Amino acid sequence: MINSCIRTSRRAINPATKAFTSTTLRSQFHPTARSFSSLPPKMSNLPKDASAPGEQFEARQTAPSEDYTPDPSKSLKLSPARQALVDDIIALYSCQPTVERVKRYTSDCVYDDQFVYANDRYKMAGQWFALPKLFKDSKNEKYQIVVDEPGLIQFKNEQSWTFKIIPKTATINALVSLSLDPETENTDFIRVKYHKDQANDKDYSHEGLGFSFKKWQADQVMKHMDSPEVAQFESDKGAAKEPVKKYGSGAAEGQAPTKEL
Repeated sequence: MINSCIRTSRRAINPATKAFTSTTLRSQFHPTARSFSSLPPKMSNLPKDASAPGEQFEARQTAPSEDYTPDPSKSLKLSPARQALVDDIIALYSCQPTVERVKRYTSDCVYDDQFVYANDRYKMAGQWFALPKLFKDSKNEKYQIVVDEPGLIQFKNEQSWTFKIIPKTATINALVSLSLDPETENTDFIRVKYHKDQANDKDYSHEGLGFSFKKWQADQVMKHMDSPEVAQFESDKGAAKEPVKKYGSGAAEGQAPTKEL
């Protein structure tokens, strides 16, 4: 994660990766809910079985451009339970990790961004708890909910990161996709199966040296963490996993259909 923040471009980069680097879900869309304009009512066929590994819950898309600048005035209104989930995710991005907030993820969750691929909650905890050690401050400037539908929340996010060692602040925009856990999406405490932070217009292919580096990043963070909070999630190392889905491309031909925000 950390490597990406050094780049001050406005491309979307996930912070958790740079670390080394309603209440009842509505049976139908919120009256004001909108999804990508080119999509049918449901954006993707995410699994309904909560026992399916996190890898199966990936939402894929290609955008017409890499400009993910949020417009809060156009943000969709969420149910109280969904808003509470987004509030906790924003707090994690803002260097405010807690054990309870990390519990927003299932044990077999996947975190996927430009620099990290973490495929269980133990690795994910390491990412979030590493951020305050690397950044002096992280401030959420604004966000916009763009998709609010069964099983999925997506929002454009703008975050400013101030480094501890380098006197510099980088402001980064990203598209965040939260694929929800079917077992908890109709409760007051919704959990996440797959968290994707999309860095540009193309999705991730999960292939090549770049992807190998992403997995290496996630594994290395844990070797440098000495945190009792992270240790609470060590048992999640044994969470259900399956082979990473490979797509050959991050463009439309790689099962990432073009969608307008």
